[in-house]
This record gives sequence, structure tokens and C-alpha cells, in this order.
Amino acid sequence: MSEKQTAIAVVGAGSWGTALAIQFARTGRPTLLWGHDPEHVARLLEDGENRQYLPDARFPEALTVAPGLSRALQDATDVLVAVPSHGFRDILKRIKPLLAPEGRVAWATKGFELSTGKLPHEVAREVLGDSVPLAVLAGPTFASEVGAGLPTAMTVASDDQDFADDLARSISDEQFRAYTTTDMTGVEVGAAIKNVLAIGAGISDGLGFGANTRIALITRGLVEMTRLGLALGGRKETFMGLAGIGDLVLTCTDNQSRNRRMGLALAAGKSIDEAQTEIGQVVEGVQAARAVHDVAQRLGVEMPIAEQIYSVLYRDADPRTAVATLMRRALKPESGDTEDG
Repeated sequence: MSEKQTAIAVVGAGSWGTALAIQFARTGRPTLLWGHDPEHVARLLEDGENRQYLPDARFPEALTVAPGLSRALQDATDVLVAVPSHGFRDILKRIKPLLAPEGRVAWATKGFELSTGKLPHEVAREVLGDSVPLAVLAGPTFASEVGAGLPTAMTVASDDQDFADDLARSISDEQFRAYTTTDMTGVEVGAAIKNVLAIGAGISDGLGFGANTRIALITRGLVEMTRLGLALGGRKETFMGLAGIGDLVLTCTDNQSRNRRMGLALAAGKSIDEAQTEIGQVVEGVQAARAVHDVAQRLGVEMPIAEQIYSVLYRDADPRTAVATLMRRALKPESGDTEDG
């Protein structure tokens, strides 16, 4: 039996989990989709689409909505987790006893675990043990565009090449292309930090600072992302690719980004809670800002832009003051500074 014929279970029926489930099913791979809210799952079954989070993206024939987690995993060889980072460890614990003997686990979850500062692959290895193949899916993608079948590219990272290749083949078609890498750390660092920087980009644009400020934030933000990624064991080339600069530019510049919209709302004088309610979905960059701050402090990695975004979110710093603080930093050469400054 080929990989295309084995089932994959997608755990998490928000916009991103739904979009990925639709894409796997488009290629003909049997796909089961499960969400934690029984009422939401019932609506998915009735509507044949996710009207709450991904309207107008009809479910392909190969996609089945599973009424329970055990049912979703019953026939699945592979599992793809698409839940917010704060729920990642708990859902892995629920999945573990339900995994098939040959089961493999991937995720599209972004961000450090707040309580431990661990990356998702470290949490997964801790919960699932050393024998389960692991992978992460990331890169410059918006759920609505994947759901609509627009041309898209992303990255599949795994230290198990067979698993990475299988996932890439089974999600790719004429409109969707997946590249593979073994750098799980670099891909996960990029996925976490780009959300923080997107909040900063939204604040900057919301305050009318203009295109010059935005591109400086993105470019220097990439330096900070690379700096922390290298300190954690990632590879520099990862941050020059889809999961690094690609995802960073996408998230910082398009209003489909929930994190960018959070920044715009904060610039308009709204509180985090008000903005979160208005956006209606988890804004990962808010918690990620605290986690990135803690990890950078622990490792002694200087991240001035991320630090100022953290100050706005958690220390009630005025955004204009935060920008002024960045502009007053000591002058130094641009090149060769992924390690300090």
C-alpha cells in the first residue's frame, strides 16, 4: 500500500488544521479531521465545510470528519497536530496511547512552550519517546489561500527523511509544493519569532511609521531570528528560506495575519483582550513574545526588536517610545552581526 492510500488524522479543526486536511484530501489521501469542540464537529459534519474558520472551502471526498479522537486515529498511520502551542503537550498525551504501532506524528503548531521554553519537537520527543518519527510543517502560508487552492509552497522538517518525503509527496499537487529539510530547530524558531515580529510590524504600520520602518523591522528582525536560531542549534540557511525570511515577510506584510492585526489593534489603542476578541482566534505571537524573551535572556542572546515588542505587550511600554529606544542604540556595522548587536 502506497503512502497516498494510508490515512492521516488531522487533530485540530481551526482554520489551519482544516486547510491542511483539505489539502491532504485533495491529493486523494484519506484524511480524518477532528476538533475538540463536539458542537463544532457536528457543524462540520452537517455543513461539509468549516464555516466558522474557513468558509467557502468545501471538504473534498477523501476528507472525513471524525466524531471522536479515537475514531480519528483508528485507521491513521500518520497524525498531524494543528493546535495552539499552549495545548500541544496535552494533546500529545492524549494521542500517545491511540497511536498505531507504526504511527508517526507531525505538527503545524508554532511557538515555544511557555512554561519550559522548549520547542515543539523537544516537547514531542519528551512525551512520545524516541521511537516515534516526528516532523513539523511550516512556511509562508495563509489558511484561506490553501483552502482556496491557490499556489503555495511550504517546508516539511524532520530528522527522519522517509517521513519528510512521505509527507511532502502526499500533500503536494499542481498547486501545492512542499520542500524538505532536516533542520527542525531552525524551522520551529522561525515559526515562533515571525509571529512576534508581525505584531511589531502591525504596531509600526498602525502608528503610520511607513514603509521604511517596516522593512527595517523585517530585515533586522531576520537578524534576531537567525541569532537565536543559531544559538539553539539551527542552521543559517534555514532562515534564508521559506520557513525563515519567507514566512517572516508574509506574516509582517499581509492583514490575513492575526499577529499583524493584533499589532494594528494595539496601535489603535485597543487592549490585548479587546484585540483578541475582535480577531476571534488565538494570536500566537502574544505568548510567543514572552517565551522568546525568556529563552533569549537564558541564552544571553541580544534581540532588541523582540525585546521592545515584549515591553509593549507586557510592560505597558508606549510603542513610540519603543521605536525611539531602538533608534538610539549605538551605531555599528551591519554585516557579520548575527551573533551580537
